[in-house]
Amino acid sequence: MRKSEAKQLIEQARAAWDAEEWQRAADLYEQVLAHYPDLEASAVWWYDAALGHKFLGNWEKAYELGVQAAARSPRGEGDPAFWNLGIAATIRRDWATARDAWSGFGIDLPDGEGEIAGRFGNVCVRLDTDGEREVVWIERLCPTRGRVLNVPVTGGRRYGEIVVHDGEPKGERVVAGTTYPVFDELLLFEPSDLPTLSVTVAAAERADLEALLQLFTDHDFGAEPESSLVVLCACCSEGTLHKERGVQAGAQRVSLAAPEGDARRLLDQWAGDTAIGRSWSGLEVVA
Repeated sequence: MRKSEAKQLIEQARAAWDAEEWQRAADLYEQVLAHYPDLEASAVWWYDAALGHKFLGNWEKAYELGVQAAARSPRGEGDPAFWNLGIAATIRRDWATARDAWSGFGIDLPDGEGEIAGRFGNVCVRLDTDGEREVVWIERLCPTRGRVLNVPVTGGRRYGEIVVHDGEPKGERVVAGTTYPVFDELLLFEPSDLPTLSVTVAAAERADLEALLQLFTDHDFGAEPESSLVVLCACCSEGTLHKERGVQAGAQRVSLAAPEGDARRLLDQWAGDTAIGRSWSGLEVVA
């Protein structure tokens, strides 16, 4: 392939990219890279080709091309080639490559080998299942993976499942003066075996409801009162939202994540801890 022909293909690839034709753009970049893998500009072409396959959800190709992009990128300088490779390697459960990619980006990891199970703080993730979208809190286990801390109301999603999220924030949540990014979910990494239940509780004081939530949390289960849910349009969800801590008292439905027997036992314990002001009814499994 002559360089003049390669230049034309790169121009076509960029036009396809601008039109969000990710597959065509990636294919055109790969045609050129087959002949010119190591030009000064090639690192960008490797990166864009890998990114195109990331947008397509083709993680095998995103990994294959991402390895080449990272190999031609500077280490320790926050180069996005390492971040995207870290995501693809995590999805493939190639922990050695993922660890090297995060280190190449400039992130300090917990010592060890294999799966990364660190404490990277809490952030929000926008779950997306068949067009339904819901923002939940997660505890990050690595730069791109986290455990869901809420009981989702979206059908088919569960408390405790582990998700992989993107690296570009799409919105913010501000709580008590601290700003947390909102990332889009890329895929469900590990499902949770905890069923979702629904129950009506009556709590005389906000402290009564908070005691219920804490009781379930202490047993590694989840509880989510409807008073904590906020419905937003897509535009507002991707903006900056100021949230207040705490929940409201009164009668309301609460979503629970626990085996039914354990849920009944904890609800009885909670209701029996005070003489008046706490009750529950109508426990049911959510389909």
